[in-house]
Amino acid sequence: MTASVVSLHGESFPISPSSKSSCSGQLPLAFGYRPTLGREDFLVAPCNQQAVALLDRWPEWTAPSLIIHGPAGCGKTHLAHVWQTRSQAVVLSPNAVRDGDPPELLRNRTAAVIEDADRIVGAATSERIFLHLYNMLSERQGSLLLTAMIPIAEWSVDLPDLRSRLAASPAVGVGVPDDALIGAVLVKMFSDRQLQVNQDVITYLLARMERSFAAARRIVAVLDTKALAAKRRITIPFAAHVLDGL
Repeated sequence: MTASVVSLHGESFPISPSSKSSCSGQLPLAFGYRPTLGREDFLVAPCNQQAVALLDRWPEWTAPSLIIHGPAGCGKTHLAHVWQTRSQAVVLSPNAVRDGDPPELLRNRTAAVIEDADRIVGAATSERIFLHLYNMLSERQGSLLLTAMIPIAEWSVDLPDLRSRLAASPAVGVGVPDDALIGAVLVKMFSDRQLQVNQDVITYLLARMERSFAAARRIVAVLDTKALAAKRRITIPFAAHVLDGL
């Protein structure tokens, strides 16, 4: 089987039936696990490389805002976190925008991230707050990153001024991760937890899981917990037993 390649730290990262994770055999550590969400930890693949390229152009964006859309688990939150760290943006939820006052939300910031921004539109009050926040950042020559599940053309925006601003924003889609990317993500997640998992286990998991980063996180977390409790290495029989119980 031909190896597929994704990129990490700017280098090629092959996934092939004979490859293994980088950690030596050991039991998982008992302390808490925190996912790594830095730019150097993001795996670049065809399904996300255009979004990564646009984010990397900041602060030389061609408009005050950028919209990234894609299905759940495709990596939008990781990309938003990468940009937030670089830009020192405030991160706002839809509820924060709906109930907030833009000067209070932004304070002295010149950058903001709104995740699930498509959930804000459709109500007059929320759209006015959204527009006010957009205009404030524009006046400050700042930047706004929006993430959403659906393309901007499918948003139900009623306020004409907000609709025109969003329509003029560059937008890029992030696709569903392919097998190569999910395989690389699994290897990295196991490695982050200092777990040894051979490639045959990765191949086994790929054939039985949803293609999303969220699914990969859930599976790795469950296998880590179960392996620690059972004091077992993660093998195909062990993974099969755990997955059957999910």
